[in-house]
Amino acid sequence: MWRCTRRRAQSLCLVLACLSVLLHLLLVFLTLSIYQPPCEPHSHLPSKTIRAVTQPNVPLALDSHRNAASSGPGQPGASRVDVRGSKNMAAQTALPDNSMLKQNGIGQQSGEPVKQLSTVSSADLPPVQPNLTVLGALFRHLLYNPPRPPLQEDDWLLRVKPKGRETQLESPQWLSASEEGYNAVHLNGDVETHPPWLRFHLGITRWQLYDPTDPNLLQLEEQLSSDKIVSAVQKTGGTQLKLVMSFPNYGQALLKPMKQERNEETNYNLYYFSDFERHNAEIAAYHLDRVLGFRRVPPVVGRLVDVIKEIKDITTDRKLARTFFSSPVGNTCFYGQCSYYCSTEHAVCGRPHALEASLAAMLPDLSLAPRRSWRSPWRRSYSRSKLAQWETEKNYCDTVKKTPPYDQGTRLVDVIDMAILDFLMSNMDRHHYETFEKFGNDTFLIHLDNGRAFGRFSKDEPSILTPLKQCCRIRRSTFKKLQLLNSPQFHLSDVMRASLSQDPLTAVAPLLSEPHLAALDRRLAKVLQVISRCQEQHSDTVFNDIPDYPG
Repeated sequence: MWRCTRRRAQSLCLVLACLSVLLHLLLVFLTLSIYQPPCEPHSHLPSKTIRAVTQPNVPLALDSHRNAASSGPGQPGASRVDVRGSKNMAAQTALPDNSMLKQNGIGQQSGEPVKQLSTVSSADLPPVQPNLTVLGALFRHLLYNPPRPPLQEDDWLLRVKPKGRETQLESPQWLSASEEGYNAVHLNGDVETHPPWLRFHLGITRWQLYDPTDPNLLQLEEQLSSDKIVSAVQKTGGTQLKLVMSFPNYGQALLKPMKQERNEETNYNLYYFSDFERHNAEIAAYHLDRVLGFRRVPPVVGRLVDVIKEIKDITTDRKLARTFFSSPVGNTCFYGQCSYYCSTEHAVCGRPHALEASLAAMLPDLSLAPRRSWRSPWRRSYSRSKLAQWETEKNYCDTVKKTPPYDQGTRLVDVIDMAILDFLMSNMDRHHYETFEKFGNDTFLIHLDNGRAFGRFSKDEPSILTPLKQCCRIRRSTFKKLQLLNSPQFHLSDVMRASLSQDPLTAVAPLLSEPHLAALDRRLAKVLQVISRCQEQHSDTVFNDIPDYPG
């Protein structure tokens, strides 16, 4: 009995072993039958396809890279564009069909199948050369040089007293704790002898911060980018680290350090009020504001700052000085004191000493030119759970129109201009704006604090355009400029690329990556679509502020 059971067990084990061998052989045959050799890497994309590759939900263009950015959405996204490798979120883009790829020179020789377009890194995209000729032609356009009535005495923010004797600048507001490094500045009635920062202050009018044709603008930008820095202290207030830098001629600038790589997108899980402030966003906002013809952002320039020689060694701010340390790899870092991101985990570091930063020209001292801060009617709730009033009331603009100062003058279209600027650069952090008290309500809005712009290129935030959607009101001059920047001759991304190329930091890397430039074109098309819908519903959408313009 025992022997029979043993024989049956051995037979069963033998059968199971044979079945196992057969199953393994079958698995090998199946694997070999479906195996395909790996595809070769796709060739580099030509410059004509950059916008189509980097722009979400837009088909690839056939003739020009401009057509891709101006095309409307609607194609299903299938591939992903990775701008930092596997560590960064990717943007949805449309897969072009094989015929379109062949026409653009992507794929194999005739008769061979075209390779599938997969992940494209921004490092693989060839750079597009800026066209400064287009930028110059834009600024010579009649829309950017409208006829204006002569400025009256009360249209200037500050004026030099006539026949004043030459005096040395000795006001306590300009004096540092140490006079070392400062030049003796003598002021008289001759404006040409004044330093660039003072000429900038004297050039501010009721209608704009600066005259784009004023040669002093270039001198001011040159001072910000290259003049010796003699003092660096942390600016009080605010939520993130900012420094006030002083120059030998007593000029000052607001420094915002590099916090985020150019190609890096804002984390999707962060609320808008928890986002980093980006130095390149401040620079790009200044250029975009000028390209739109607003001239309401103070001049901003990029600069490589020596963390040791131009901050640590010259600062008189003891609280700031205590935060300097050396990183494990030998880079000099500091973090200052502020509400957000001022800790060793979020320190600002040089490489090893060079730090990218934006330097913005300071506005006149409040004792000389007081400013009024206004709460934006479309301010966000800055809450994780609550909605603002404008988010719940469809006819909210009707209430705003009945409220001073939006019930008369141009204040309402000024706010809509600001909303369009913010939508183009995806800035959700516009809770207040400022005006100069001297001019009352008949003046422009100052577009300050744009560091949280240009955080995402793969997503547009339609709620930023709510003022335009709810009020259906826009300046004719703004509308015409948007149409001009949507034309093939003056494409917004091309003009911005050319304008930004003049900044010193472009020598390190482009201030805005190609995906961000492509996003500008996409968003501009959406703004024009909103205006078109408003015109279909309202006859008074366009406020004609340029009656003499023939276009």
